[in-house]
Amino acid sequence: MARNDAVDDDQSLATAPVDAARGVEILNAPPVWLQTLDLARNVAIAPDGNRYVVATFDDGRVSGKFITAVYPQQNGYLTLLRLIVSEMKSDTPVLAMQHHQGLIQAIQQGKLQEFVKSHKS
Repeated sequence: MARNDAVDDDQSLATAPVDAARGVEILNAPPVWLQTLDLARNVAIAPDGNRYVVATFDDGRVSGKFITAVYPQQNGYLTLLRLIVSEMKSDTPVLAMQHHQGLIQAIQQGKLQEFVKSHKS
């Protein structure tokens, strides 16, 4: 997928130039601007049209872990931290990125809840 594909409109999450050291490209999941502690951040679209932002970041200073979180995308742009759909903690960045990719694939297949249930700690 081309990196400059827009999510929906000009106000939506703009695609980011993916930093080779920190970004990840996933088929049909455009990257969005990375925030300071992010390892990756992508938009995933479920078969029912619902959009989610999957973000994986280093939470080492607070929890000592890497966090992969799923937020609903509303109005083509807003993701509210209080509306977390799921959050997974990982000890390593490799495991966190595996969760990131798995969550995106689960969302795209309409199996988000099953994925979350199967990865509960």
